Amino acid sequence: MGFRKISSKEILDYHAQGRPGKLEVVPSKPTTSQRDLSIAYSPGVAIPCQEIARDKESVYRYTTRANLVGVISNGTAVLGLGDIGPEASKPVMEGKALLFKIYADIDAFDLELNARTVDEFVAAVKALEPTFGGINLEDIKAPDCFEIEERLKKELRIPIMHDDQHGTAIIAGAALINALELAGKKAEDVLVVFSGAGASAISCARLFLSLGVRKENIVMVDSKGVIRADRLPSDPHKAFFATHRPVHTLREALNGADVFVGLSVGNILTADDLRTMAPNPIVFALANPDPEISYEEAIASRDDIIVATGRSDYPNQVNNVLGFPFIFRGALDVRATCINEEMKLAAVRALADLARQPVPEIVHQVYNEPHISFGRHYIIPKPVDPRLIYTVAPAVARAAMESGVARQPITDWEEYREQLKNRLGISNSFLRNLMEKARRAPKKIVFAEGNEYKIIKAAQIICEEGIAQPILLGSKEEIQKLMAEYAIELPQAIIMDVNEEKELRRKFTDILYKKRQRKGLTFKETERLLKLRTYFGLMMVETGLADGFISGLTRKYAETLVPALQVIGPRPDVRRVAGMYALPTKHEVYFLADTTTNINPDAEDIVDITLSAARTVSRFNIEPRIALLSYSNFGSSGGAVAEKMAKAAAILREKYPQLLIDGEMQANFAVNPAMLQDVFPFSPLAEKGANVLIFPDLDSGNIAYKLLQSFGLTDAIGPILMGMAKPVHILQIGCSVREIVNLTAVAVLDAQTQYEPIPVFQASVS
Repeated sequence: MGFRKISSKEILDYHAQGRPGKLEVVPSKPTTSQRDLSIAYSPGVAIPCQEIARDKESVYRYTTRANLVGVISNGTAVLGLGDIGPEASKPVMEGKALLFKIYADIDAFDLELNARTVDEFVAAVKALEPTFGGINLEDIKAPDCFEIEERLKKELRIPIMHDDQHGTAIIAGAALINALELAGKKAEDVLVVFSGAGASAISCARLFLSLGVRKENIVMVDSKGVIRADRLPSDPHKAFFATHRPVHTLREALNGADVFVGLSVGNILTADDLRTMAPNPIVFALANPDPEISYEEAIASRDDIIVATGRSDYPNQVNNVLGFPFIFRGALDVRATCINEEMKLAAVRALADLARQPVPEIVHQVYNEPHISFGRHYIIPKPVDPRLIYTVAPAVARAAMESGVARQPITDWEEYREQLKNRLGISNSFLRNLMEKARRAPKKIVFAEGNEYKIIKAAQIICEEGIAQPILLGSKEEIQKLMAEYAIELPQAIIMDVNEEKELRRKFTDILYKKRQRKGLTFKETERLLKLRTYFGLMMVETGLADGFISGLTRKYAETLVPALQVIGPRPDVRRVAGMYALPTKHEVYFLADTTTNINPDAEDIVDITLSAARTVSRFNIEPRIALLSYSNFGSSGGAVAEKMAKAAAILREKYPQLLIDGEMQANFAVNPAMLQDVFPFSPLAEKGANVLIFPDLDSGNIAYKLLQSFGLTDAIGPILMGMAKPVHILQIGCSVREIVNLTAVAVLDAQTQYEPIPVFQASVS
């Protein structure tokens, strides 16, 4: 979404409604009892105080300092707004603190200082050193920002970075590395023109020198024209980049230039200006909100151009959020005494390398782009890429160690990366574990709708992740056409056209007819059904030619479920098949059943559904803690539904005492152990609460998960079809590519842990 599409009123309402601002302080320890408060404050707090007095370094163990960054400004150079003062800068600093938290799980306090001079600012920040693990300087005018940062880095022993300088430089540096590769140019050979000579431009130019660009090949232009040896500014940072080239204006400097970096004002370039640049020009128009030349005009100016902007609504956004959260994460985690050049360059190279890797599906979903891959329109990662934290932070941490500024070295890098992956919540770790389990023993999964783009794209990710071998059913010509259109390669996938598999169809027809001939199916009807990809794919699973089956992207649920029951059927010990969704949240994964299949199950059916759910959840290596839901708590209200759930709970407790189960109970009590402990302490769920929620009917289950999904509270995994004799799963109509991939991993896990394919005849697919 572009900035201009949001009205001023919407933006002001966002900041003002409810709790004003964007941040709040949330306790990280229990505070519900007098005992808790006595430990948190007086008298218990004296104990950690005494420990820290004996050993100052232990402050990192007993307080938030190890994960706390100060976002500090005096408001003298805010965004594109200039010197608006500390109060007016506060929304920006709050926003910066918010980004630290959501991208890298770093706690941050924003501090806006009434400190106009360098000495005042430095003195204030020095006095705050015992509070913070690191300092992010923000929106301070040049040249004050240079002196402030230099003095603080010399006088303090914690990581300090002025993000306006180095953040933009780091991201632009990564973009430059990849743009030069695509343009077929070397850093030492290119002529670079900077429009703007403020803190960001000077820092970018200095970092470009570290990447191999020659000082004599840099031309810097300020508001008065080209900074030349015969027009030296009083600012020594600007004067350092004075050129001897015979150019005086930006337009003259651009003639024959390889790279343009704009950190100035909008709309100062034209398409004609870009046409004077060298072949394969690189244009970073980074002024915000209006770049030096619009993205559309720049792209239209010539076919060989590579363009980046500072805007999120165009490709190649040079966005500081790609850097500062993860740079500080790595610096904090090794308790670095500073952020040095080695650490910044490590971040640059990690970002550049990440852009060359296959893009996660979540990025495709957020940007609504079906195919993002390394090239002219993708030279730097997207800010939503979940890999940033465990790619950039370790690179920075390692550089800190190798350059001798780390006080707490990392010894187990794999463990560290796992910790980083887990910092942002259990939802990521649950999905990652699911993928890892599938990857250990991949299976053949057949997709009945193989000629759909989403299935083909999912198959690409499935192959890249190594979780399965996809078998795509459909017209080979149509599938290959879509693969060519979206530049998708599937060397490991099998493509089968049912119409061409006459011999296999004949064998399948004989087998299915024998199975269903006394259940109303004629031979001719069987022949017709086996021409349908749904029946053909299910027969591949039934006969062991495939390990699992997925369909439903373009069909109603029942249109796949009925054939699945006819061809494969339920497990012998199952009365009812049922559907379940997994809803990962930051602190828990909740499983909801039945959400897809049984309209009004009786008590015995509820027992069956519950057992299937418990079995399935256990396969994820999660202990099922089961609540049978109702409008009633343990007989508090009468009625058929409550009585049904109470009866099912009683049967389960009697026959399966090993299960951790209770009911009937209301949903809010089920997921809130504190409420259970307070009101129903006898419940076996009172300690941890439930993570498996069994609904009394399809209405309540379906409504609940769809509401949760629609509110965006969590990404649902499913529907997981439980109770089938072999792995079969039915997609939601119109689901995303990522949901298809996730359900494929579930199908692979099914095949690994529950089902043993028993071929009716000896055959193989290769």
